[in-house]
Amino acid sequence: MSTTREQLDASDGTHPKRWLALALLGTAQFMLILDVTVVAVALPQMGADLDLSREALTWVVAAYTVAFGGLMLLGGRSADLFGAKRMVVAGLLVFVAGSLAAGLADNVTFLLGGRVAQGIGAAILSPAALSAVVRLFSGDERNRALGIWSALGGGGAAVGVLLGGLITAGPGWPWVFFINVPVGAIVLIGLLRVLPPLPPISGRGGLDAVGALLVTVATGLAIYSLTVAGDAGWVSTQTLISAGAAVVLYLLFGWRQRTAASPLMDLGLLTRRPVFTGVFVILIATALMVAVFFLGTFYFQQSAGHGPLVTGLLFLPVALATMIGANLGGRLIGRIGARKLGAIGMIIAAVGLLIPALWVTTLATTIGISFGAFGIGTLFIVASATALGQVAPEEAGIASGLLSTFHEFGASIGVATVSSIAALSLAGGGNAGFQQAFLVAAIAAIVAAIISSIMIPAKR
Repeated sequence: MSTTREQLDASDGTHPKRWLALALLGTAQFMLILDVTVVAVALPQMGADLDLSREALTWVVAAYTVAFGGLMLLGGRSADLFGAKRMVVAGLLVFVAGSLAAGLADNVTFLLGGRVAQGIGAAILSPAALSAVVRLFSGDERNRALGIWSALGGGGAAVGVLLGGLITAGPGWPWVFFINVPVGAIVLIGLLRVLPPLPPISGRGGLDAVGALLVTVATGLAIYSLTVAGDAGWVSTQTLISAGAAVVLYLLFGWRQRTAASPLMDLGLLTRRPVFTGVFVILIATALMVAVFFLGTFYFQQSAGHGPLVTGLLFLPVALATMIGANLGGRLIGRIGARKLGAIGMIIAAVGLLIPALWVTTLATTIGISFGAFGIGTLFIVASATALGQVAPEEAGIASGLLSTFHEFGASIGVATVSSIAALSLAGGGNAGFQQAFLVAAIAAIVAAIISSIMIPAKR
């Protein structure tokens, strides 16, 4: 039976349009990463136009990252069962629809609904797109393709802050969402033409939808408890009940993963010291990074009086420092080891965050968070190398999924925590709240440095 070139099995790395497919898949992934930082700069304008509370503004970030992280492993399993191309298309359609809904929103309900839809689409699209990349390439070409894929994270952050400022200062904040619609449509049309069928690679097992629901709702309740603590108090009944409910659901999730026929994740991996430590580092690093963007955007615009465009430009050295730190970390980790590099990265992050905690001016804040971001950038390399360096090849996909999941959870935890600590400043009550939030972030980095220096396996 004859086979067209487009129907060739992509797993042999010979598909003629594999590099064009990588460009399209990379663009889709770029949108998903960008949609965290591009929104950050627009938050004050969203709040003013839609009369959003501090809690609502926090959820504009957290609703996306909770849905993204909570459902990502389910999305990866769906790609195995139903085929990567189908799930890429489905995820892209859901993400674009969510973007359109968020841009058209005229109240908090529709805005957050759109953000949740974006997160669901991202959770379907991201693991399926990565699976497609792995199957399209082989050998050295696969390493090159994955290197390009990994670079999209830092690039998305760097472009997001500037693009968010440009769009918000120009056509307005709804266009930080609307821009995904034409780009997504072009990517979709291109992928339908150049991406091969990529049939399922696993016909056994099923989808642990119950497990995905449990971990997503549990994380949502945990973020809710952190968010309401800023107004109700850290030991209030509302805070403690929601936190307690989150703990119960996490325990139920653990039980579900041990008893389900097709569990969402192998919890046994988290009992391994390298994997657990890598997950811890990625959680802290992402929490610190998103805290920097959230606190910085409100300080620059609400307290220092800068517009969104200037704010975007002020964040450029932050994003660039993150990318430089990641690049340098990749060069140094083989020489000095992950343990030492992780501790150094945490300490640099702590020193940088202490600067705006002590001197909250535009210059001091920019210098401080940029220096801190340099240290945070190295932590992403440490997390990946630690978690993936000692797992078997057949476990690499699961371990990578865990890292990606906790990356998004870290973003949710970071924004919710600093939002509550800085509640007074976010309500227009001076800079004391901003300084306290930066101080807590710095202390968290110091504690994490101590833990990392003990937990990360020593260089062999």
